[in-house]
Amino acid sequence: MTPTRAPRTEDIAAISRAYDRVALVLQGGGALGAYQIGVFQALSEAGVEPNWISGVSIGAINSAIIAGNTPISRLKNLEAFWNTVSGRKIWSYTPQGDHFRDLRNQTSSLFTLLMGQPGFFQPRRTSPWLQFPGSDGATSYYDSAALKATLESLIDFDLLNDGRKRLSVGAVNVRTGNFVYFDTQKQRIGPEHIMASGALPPALPAVKIEGEYYWDGGIVSNTPLQYLLDQEEHLSSLVFQVDLFSARGVLPRQMSDVLTRHKEIVYSSRTRQNTDTFARIYKLKTQLVDALKRIPPELLLPGERELIAQAEKPAIVNIVQLIYQHKNYEGHARDYEFSGTSMREHWDSGYEDTLRTLRHPEWLRRSSLTKGVTLHDLHREDPT
Repeated sequence: MTPTRAPRTEDIAAISRAYDRVALVLQGGGALGAYQIGVFQALSEAGVEPNWISGVSIGAINSAIIAGNTPISRLKNLEAFWNTVSGRKIWSYTPQGDHFRDLRNQTSSLFTLLMGQPGFFQPRRTSPWLQFPGSDGATSYYDSAALKATLESLIDFDLLNDGRKRLSVGAVNVRTGNFVYFDTQKQRIGPEHIMASGALPPALPAVKIEGEYYWDGGIVSNTPLQYLLDQEEHLSSLVFQVDLFSARGVLPRQMSDVLTRHKEIVYSSRTRQNTDTFARIYKLKTQLVDALKRIPPELLLPGERELIAQAEKPAIVNIVQLIYQHKNYEGHARDYEFSGTSMREHWDSGYEDTLRTLRHPEWLRRSSLTKGVTLHDLHREDPT
């Protein structure tokens, strides 16, 4: 059997441009976010240019750096951010073997708890338990002021808001408990919106925006896919969804496994649920349009005519999912283990997984018109 030819870069770029929107959707996951940079690097080298970037938590930070920089400076400033927050040296040398890597990771995550991370967050001098209720330091263990300075040094917020790319980041209103999206199509986004999306309690403080306080969007929904599917449903979309926690896993055998598996389930995306819901709604809408077409045109209401017109261009959604697969020596603290060695491992994993995905011709095919949405999870099966 003749092997299928891997798509060429020019093929990938041309196919991606055929869609109304190309979206990059980035999940939250702390230190694991370096995986997303490897994905972005591989997509950029293949000529894929997202026009909508959406993220939650660390995904919001990565998204903002991409949207707030020119093409020539995006990867450079992403690397600058990750070199800053992962710049602390713990071990000068790590011997080979999972035991030593596990020990290194445990040491690194302990330093994060005790000292915070450069350019990101720092521990408060006084425990929140010892502060007066309502004071600035009474509701979080760390101060995230350093992150604001880091974002302002790496992001051109005028460029981010100029409309060339759409950026949306998810957060939770602390008072109402409602999930909200800050979206450049609806408002001007500043560093405070990005910080709000990553303000995970009780570690980081809520961020005040126009009189309301916001926490990390990941405590309600860690993946912004549903928001994208709900917007302008008639547009064809190619979506690269980058997840940092896998919904699937093995049965825990010890307490550390329980902590790891619990975190994976809580923060994993519900992609299959979202796509099934979208496909079901799409099918019902198609049936409704078919029924409306049997009504004489003069009896149709304006909204019904608009619905029929939109149906002439079917919504086609191709979702290419990339999911970080954690290593055996990574424990439950891997999302706050910021060592430079782990950062580079995550980056390389994202890059390699994306190259494997792009070798599959399957994702280049537009989805079935009867279904409307197709989900591809390809990087764990290399066709070559």
